[in-house]
Amino acid sequence: MSKLDTKDADEGTSPSIYDDEGIVTQESLSELESFLEDEKSGELKEFLEPLHESELGDLLEALNSDKRSTLARLAGDDFDFASLTEVEEAIRLEIVNSLPNEQIALAVQKLDSDDAVFILEDMEEPDQEDILARLPFEERLRLRRSLDYPDETAGRRMQTEFIAVPPFWTVGHTIDFMRSEDDLPDRFHEIFVVTPSFELLGTVALDQILRTPRSHTIEDIMGETTHPIDAMEDQEEAARVFEQYDLVSAAVVDESNRLVGVLTIDDVVDVIHLEADEDIKRLAGVGDEELSDSVLEITRSRFTWLAVNLVTAILASMVIGMFDGTIKQMVALAILMPIVASMGGNAGTQSMTVAVRAIAMRDIDSYNMFRTVRREFMVGLLNGILFAVIIGVIAAYWFDMTALGLIIGIAMIINMLCAALSGILIPISLDRMGADPAIASSVFVTTVTDVVGFLAFLGLAAWWFNI
Repeated sequence: MSKLDTKDADEGTSPSIYDDEGIVTQESLSELESFLEDEKSGELKEFLEPLHESELGDLLEALNSDKRSTLARLAGDDFDFASLTEVEEAIRLEIVNSLPNEQIALAVQKLDSDDAVFILEDMEEPDQEDILARLPFEERLRLRRSLDYPDETAGRRMQTEFIAVPPFWTVGHTIDFMRSEDDLPDRFHEIFVVTPSFELLGTVALDQILRTPRSHTIEDIMGETTHPIDAMEDQEEAARVFEQYDLVSAAVVDESNRLVGVLTIDDVVDVIHLEADEDIKRLAGVGDEELSDSVLEITRSRFTWLAVNLVTAILASMVIGMFDGTIKQMVALAILMPIVASMGGNAGTQSMTVAVRAIAMRDIDSYNMFRTVRREFMVGLLNGILFAVIIGVIAAYWFDMTALGLIIGIAMIINMLCAALSGILIPISLDRMGADPAIASSVFVTTVTDVVGFLAFLGLAAWWFNI
């Protein structure tokens, strides 16, 4: 999340709580903790008042667990619930679970609908229903509609506050409406044009409204809706539409093309961050792990993929076991064989990382897939030859055996080639089969490079020396 030094330009400047590296200063944290320990509610509220929601979020993450709930309790109605959208899920749940539902219900009414949904969606269903029951009917209806959409869809992430007008209104009528109506979003970039049944007809940008005479109708100046997003669309796909077409906001429609909400760029930036974070973690097999998770939660999260890695490691060891007699007669093989496997593993990881990211960004398609595979093949071949020469010379000099240098050089080329091809082909194949390449690719690529590396090196040695 972004770290800002001011809450808003019109609210004045607040002292920065960050050092030059963007980390919460110990002085700020100590001052806050002193207010909490002495339960100085007045001083605490004065300290929190100028902070942006992202700044308060960083402070909440820096505090110890017991002090977070104290802060929310002492701040009372002045606690900025929008800051809970800036913290990890475990911290968010820890704070909301410590507060009465009455306080949460009052706070939710002050939030934008997308922020309210973000807070409510992870709560236990009985608490969620109790909070919704305390809201005004219209507010409750809007939030329920968003919560009914599946997680990680555009409908779940959308904001239900928007401005929609009929096409026959004049520009003057529309401007007067925006000036007099209280229940409008705080910030908006375009006005939507709809039928009486809220079927989306088009949009009008704010700058066009300001430049058009009051007597003109909205229909005269409206344009086609720029890439409306289906409410059931995956949030990652929605973010890709924003990126591809440089959107600032986009209409969200249901299956009948009725306007149900709007996605804005600030929400999409968060989605991009979350999806990238998710892909990086999946590549390492750590799932949805967060810094605030407990030791047991993290252990359970990592155990499955470590167990899979154990199985693949046993498979590689079985390949080594096939050549135990060869290794016994030439100890140099045991010294050198980890080099072949390690280099292949690193090369495979490089290709795999590029491939997984390209698949996630939809950069690999039927038109460039062969060219991409061929490029990785050539990279693997060139790197294999270069490192074959380097390690071949080292091995020959180290053990005073030219043949050994030649063998490890050939094995290096074979393994680097296989690593490059497996690093690109395995993620593509998994994606074509409907599996998430970010989750499973690393295990398969590592297995291929280990098995091929050991088999090539030890197999060549056994054949060459007849042992």
